[in-house]
Amino acid sequence: MASSGFSWTLPDHPKLPKGKTVAVVVLDGWGEANADKYNCIHVAQTPVMDSLKNGAPERWRLVKAHGTAVGLPSDDDMGNSEVGHNALGAGRIYAQGAKLVDLALASGKIYDGEGFNYIKECFDKGTLHLIGLLSDGGVHSRLDQVQLLLKGASERGAKRIRVHILTDGRDVLDGSSVGFVETLENDLSQLREKGIDVQIASGGGRMYVTMDRYENDWDVVKRGWDAQVLGEAPYKFKSAVEAVKTLRAETKANDQYLPPFVIVDESGKSVGPVLDGDAVVTFNFRADRMVMLAKALEYADFDKFDRVRVPKIRYAGMLQYDGELKLPSHYLVSPPEIERTSGEYLVKNGIRTFACSETVKFGHVTFFWNGNRSGYFDETKEEYVEIPSDSGITFNVKPNMKALEIAEKARDAILSGKFDQVRVNLPNGDMVGHTGDIEATVIACKAADEAVKIILDAIEQVGGIYVVTADHGNAEDMVKRNKSGQPLLDKNGGIQILTSHTLQPVPVAIGGPGLHPGVRFRSDIQTPGLANVAATVMNFHGYEAPADYEPTLIELVDN
Repeated sequence: MASSGFSWTLPDHPKLPKGKTVAVVVLDGWGEANADKYNCIHVAQTPVMDSLKNGAPERWRLVKAHGTAVGLPSDDDMGNSEVGHNALGAGRIYAQGAKLVDLALASGKIYDGEGFNYIKECFDKGTLHLIGLLSDGGVHSRLDQVQLLLKGASERGAKRIRVHILTDGRDVLDGSSVGFVETLENDLSQLREKGIDVQIASGGGRMYVTMDRYENDWDVVKRGWDAQVLGEAPYKFKSAVEAVKTLRAETKANDQYLPPFVIVDESGKSVGPVLDGDAVVTFNFRADRMVMLAKALEYADFDKFDRVRVPKIRYAGMLQYDGELKLPSHYLVSPPEIERTSGEYLVKNGIRTFACSETVKFGHVTFFWNGNRSGYFDETKEEYVEIPSDSGITFNVKPNMKALEIAEKARDAILSGKFDQVRVNLPNGDMVGHTGDIEATVIACKAADEAVKIILDAIEQVGGIYVVTADHGNAEDMVKRNKSGQPLLDKNGGIQILTSHTLQPVPVAIGGPGLHPGVRFRSDIQTPGLANVAATVMNFHGYEAPADYEPTLIELVDN
């Protein structure tokens, strides 16, 4: 019995047996949308997923993977891999990212917390630096939250503020960066009229500057460090609007890959390097693409690149980006406390677990699945395998990514007999979809489908059960559309490529020789979402989920 009064012992399922190997396959960025030439999943050769969809309709269904179903503020908010895997692993819906920040800003609680009081110590003599993604995409950050934070900080004593922007073009339309910068500049102008010394100090595209993840390419973070902290970059401009417009035109780079730039004064000197006594806030609420910069800002023994100069600062994240590493140690908004995840319950009930993906999504089947928690629950019953992702190239160059290697690791784990659950993430649909390369995304979807076959064939051999699902949409719709669903065209008559996630539902397919023949999907859950998957998986291991979990998707009927 745990000290908090609940038992870790799961009740047995009355009719489903224990002892079956269960494979949980997450196809990242694999939603369900109308079939047309911009639906890469439809265009691709995906015989395995097609057979799951069409072969047994009672064992295929769609669930919601965005908005309120994954704890986001509204159903206009697209899902993402972090909140998706939180929901898949936790089995319950928690207020997430943007919603947590919205609540803290609306109540003013953000300004009363330890994190804000920590950085506030610098306001009298130092500069407040805000670093993050300038976008209204709602996946990593939101423009309106930055606007509120600027207003709140200036009202609470910040006299000198510098904003270091990262342009998006991934969660929002490419080219929208100019409008976001103009909006921000207008806000800063109004603050200057009130006597605040505030400017944009540096910038760059999110995939080329600062926002790498899972230590895939530290050069990305170094380019950000040089511009934001040292005030050094290959391009210098008098204004951020001029910078973005000029760099898009002259380098032909899209918003995601704009080279780093700094804003300089009349004498050519950077207007906003980070100096001793300054405060820094990274205002992204999503963790994965802020962790590397957080390490560079916080770790005294950092060795991933030469920081040249390490200013003595007070640093806080919008949220804490890694609860296990306690990184950063100061943050403005407390994270959701996700306890009693399905993974922890199952391990404590003896379920031996294997989890695997490649670097770019490894954290999703481990850290996020386990409730924003690093490490093992029980090293004697778990094994996590990370396959290094390709680095130094965009994912459309090698759209197969590491799908085959992940599938082979999963196959070997299943056939070994050492594990009761084998859990993988196949990143292809999402990571290649984000590049906007339709042809490459078609190849990526085919590769993911081939990987699913390898895993399902292994489940067939051991008499196991499979659950194939996704965390959010992406590859199923690669074009920006108007309200009637027609593709939008640019000024040259070409289609406007969609690189972001979508609002589409995702599939859940169940099957395998170990699945009780009377199992089918329930029809009485009004709007099922990703959080319902956890109780379903627990059932397949022969257990009932805790009472406060979202209900299982399945029922048992007499044949």
